[in-house]
Amino acid sequence: MNADDKQYSPSKIRLYVVYAIAFALFSVAAGRLFYLTVLDKEFLQNQGEMRAVRTESIPATRGMILDRNGEPLAVSTPTWTVIANPRDLWGLAEDPENLSKPASERKTPEKEIARLAEAMGVGSALLKERFEINRNKGFMYLKRQVPPHEAEAILDAKVVGVTKIKEYKRFYPAGEVTAQVVGFTNIDDRGQEGLELAYDQALQGTPGKISYMKDLKGNIIRTLGQEVPERAGENIELSIDMRLQYLAYRELKAVVTEQRATSASAVILDVRTGEVLAMVNQPSFNPNDRSDLEPEELRNRAVIDLFEPGSTMKPFSITAALRSGQYSTESVIDTSPGYMKFGRYTIRDFRNYGKINLETVLVKSSNVGTSHIALSLPQDTIWNMFYELGIGSPVGLGFPGEATGKLPMHPKWHPSEIATLSYGYGLSLSTLQLAQAYMTLANHGYKVPVTIFKQDIPPQGEQIVPANIAQDVVKMLQAVVTEGSGKKAQIPGYNVAGKTGTVHKVGVGGYEYDQYISLFAGMAPATNPRLAMVVMVNDPKGRQYYGGEVSAPVFSRVMEGALTTLNVPPDRPEGLREVRLDDTAKTPYRIVQGN
Repeated sequence: MNADDKQYSPSKIRLYVVYAIAFALFSVAAGRLFYLTVLDKEFLQNQGEMRAVRTESIPATRGMILDRNGEPLAVSTPTWTVIANPRDLWGLAEDPENLSKPASERKTPEKEIARLAEAMGVGSALLKERFEINRNKGFMYLKRQVPPHEAEAILDAKVVGVTKIKEYKRFYPAGEVTAQVVGFTNIDDRGQEGLELAYDQALQGTPGKISYMKDLKGNIIRTLGQEVPERAGENIELSIDMRLQYLAYRELKAVVTEQRATSASAVILDVRTGEVLAMVNQPSFNPNDRSDLEPEELRNRAVIDLFEPGSTMKPFSITAALRSGQYSTESVIDTSPGYMKFGRYTIRDFRNYGKINLETVLVKSSNVGTSHIALSLPQDTIWNMFYELGIGSPVGLGFPGEATGKLPMHPKWHPSEIATLSYGYGLSLSTLQLAQAYMTLANHGYKVPVTIFKQDIPPQGEQIVPANIAQDVVKMLQAVVTEGSGKKAQIPGYNVAGKTGTVHKVGVGGYEYDQYISLFAGMAPATNPRLAMVVMVNDPKGRQYYGGEVSAPVFSRVMEGALTTLNVPPDRPEGLREVRLDDTAKTPYRIVQGN
């Protein structure tokens, strides 16, 4: 073998091939590196940012709920929520920087959890269990919606993966006074009850987005900018007047306590606009602290609870009779002998009133007189009147669970059914529906929609009762207050029109003998009504249970305060005593006891 053969032996050829391949690969890598770092350096930057840039949601402020004068009923306050990234904590075992430290200085999940538990004031075993469950997740709540100082105390422990985010917590300045009307949100700021639930979408707003760059330890290096700005939720301005709301709530709570009643509700409506100026319920709850909340306390009873209205419907039966043309204010009804029989069923008055006019039918609250009138009319006359007033139909305020009530309709009416319907039995309605009916009567027979929102312009309505007939019935209802069972509804300086009602409650086996619903429905000032109000007290257990004894005094106190607050001028100034000067205090005051 010559020297040339040795020079190109197979082993050397293979070595040269390996060198050539290695050189080619190195050249390709170097060329690619040169291309990326010099010619296309943005690629690497973008790839790096993709691994270090994070986008977070910016919570939007929930819209406020305000009363008609701008007083806040529901507001959102900023708070901090402490969160953790369990993957960061359990990743300490693989962190090169952490492993390079001496064993005594190394961070471990157990040590970090123990320090975190001490900062939070919780048991470390329980906290470790939570981290174990979420160890593969990148997000975990530690403590939600806490004050800034509390959040900072936890963050000062500098536990790996623990940080804070901004959230909003709902606060209700009026507390239990508006609890069932306004409702409340859950911890995620979503509406759960009341108007918070009904108008949740409008109140929510739209969250924003913000981008920032983090280092390998999760620390924010710099903010890259706000991608999408957050949009706050819409504010809602209610028709509620908190001055009247507080007044009505105070008086309703007092009567429930005094009479040991099961529950109660009251509604005040502006006659001209249909606005709900006050809507209160008992029992109530504090929406800012729901730790001891009972389900029954959530009920907005004014729009949900149904009851038979009893004698408070008699004015509308009289209205139907006058509207039919068969009766006038001078018509006389013979109620002798004080009762009516329908087979085994008997309708009775307190005593035999003999021949009486329509006004006396209302003053004496004669079941027999009202029944005689109803039975003399076409069989659907009373039903049509009640239906046009809104009985059996939803008022449409938008509250969750709003009741429609019940107004029975029969193809052929039995006389007893017509009779009982005329004096308020056999149908059911809510406090709000009864207030709507009295509002229409007070508004000269002109029915406007009821609303919970502030109105700048009176809404369009419908004339369902001729104005002169409505005024005649209102005059009759004034006599109920001055001469009949509604005397305790009187207000110094103002003419009041209204009707009492005392209704046996319906039980499992029929009407309960010793359980009642006490009612008063009325309006003031009667000569030109501005406000209509209904007070319903359920199952009073005190000495008195009649509507004129239990509910009428509440109406008087609340309505007087409301008229004074709204600066409604008295329509019976002779009922006011003169204003005198207190020589001690040197301040004027008014004697509230009328003539």
